[in-house]
Amino acid sequence: MLGVLILAVAGVGVWVYQELDGNIQAADIDGRLGGDRPENLSPGSKNILVVGSDSRDGDNASFGGAGLTTMQSDTLMVLHIPADRKWATVVSFPRDSWVEIPACDKGDGTESGRHHAKINEAFALGGLGGEVAGAAACTIKTVEANTGLRIDHFVSLDFQGFTGMVDALDGIEVCPEEAIDDDKAHLQLDAGCQTVKGKQALGYVRARYSVGDGSDIGRIGRQQEFMEALADKARSKLTSPSALYGFLKSATGSLSTDEKLAGVEPLYGLASELQGIPGDRLTFLTVPNYPREADVATDKANVVWQYPQAADLFTSLAKDREVDKGKIEAGSEDPLYASSVRVRVLNGTGVAGRAAVVAGKLGEAGFTVVDTGNAPQDSGTTTVTHPPDQKAPAAVLASRLPGVRAAADPDATAGVVTLLVGKDLDPDDLR
Repeated sequence: MLGVLILAVAGVGVWVYQELDGNIQAADIDGRLGGDRPENLSPGSKNILVVGSDSRDGDNASFGGAGLTTMQSDTLMVLHIPADRKWATVVSFPRDSWVEIPACDKGDGTESGRHHAKINEAFALGGLGGEVAGAAACTIKTVEANTGLRIDHFVSLDFQGFTGMVDALDGIEVCPEEAIDDDKAHLQLDAGCQTVKGKQALGYVRARYSVGDGSDIGRIGRQQEFMEALADKARSKLTSPSALYGFLKSATGSLSTDEKLAGVEPLYGLASELQGIPGDRLTFLTVPNYPREADVATDKANVVWQYPQAADLFTSLAKDREVDKGKIEAGSEDPLYASSVRVRVLNGTGVAGRAAVVAGKLGEAGFTVVDTGNAPQDSGTTTVTHPPDQKAPAAVLASRLPGVRAAADPDATAGVVTLLVGKDLDPDDLR
């Protein structure tokens, strides 16, 4: 979409270029991210955080939800562009993902504490002062802390921009298999193929509870299909000056980016890089996940990321390796829940109480801690060991510990994975 949008600028006049350039809002986030950020493991590649904001500020108030007084992130994705520009991957994060939100500047003179919540809370929390910069910064910090990916840029688009682009293309065809009646999304649609515009199009990509299994995961799939269809139609239809102008004006008028990406020229440069990527090497996928209820019986509202598959995905992107979607999906078909992993935690740091602290963190993540104690001697290195029949559970645990690999130990306690906490492990680094 970015490629279609910005490359089309070449066909408009200078005065239109200047208007569009001035429409894009720049947000200064550099001073809000702090210094504790992931290392860039693949110079030349780019990770771009893409946020669909459901803020009801200004013109967006017409889309309902009058009770919402804070910024919200309705859709959250990371676009990874590799150094060789020969492929790209778009990773969607379910808005109900239960993750740790780091301490963030709330924009109202106060700072939030580290805590667990839905991932989309980060945008609202950082945006309490009403600034997109704060909302984006807290979201970037949250994504970086939970994935290990370093985010280079961000792009945010709101409701008004989305509906404006759809309307400039005279709508998008969708083909629901069943009729949709969703009061929360303000949507009523018959079954079968039809063209949707404006609020109806917005309702279609936001509908959740009355469609399919009612999950956010199903909605993500519809959103990805819709955006691909929108991009395809934009390529064929934006030959009309009036359609082109309406499309570009709607998009740029509702677009916020970091300062380095703000403006038609830098976006044009980014789009030029994307333009040569073959369609069959642009991969859309969702972070592997399962209902958190499997680990915490009382939580029926959230999902947790599935390990080690999620860690493998993030590591591949961090190291600029093309993702095999089929392999990830196949490996995610039979999740191994954290609650089924029985862990023994040994303190090898010499710091009193460290095993209990780590055990508490593991318990919050859903693991079953069966024992804690002190190692025979201090250790500088954290290790995960397991009996031969506990290889898979050990891999799940090790994938939550940055830089740690599991190793088999024929003398290990049967049915239990042993975590030796070394001096190199910061308990706050547990995913």
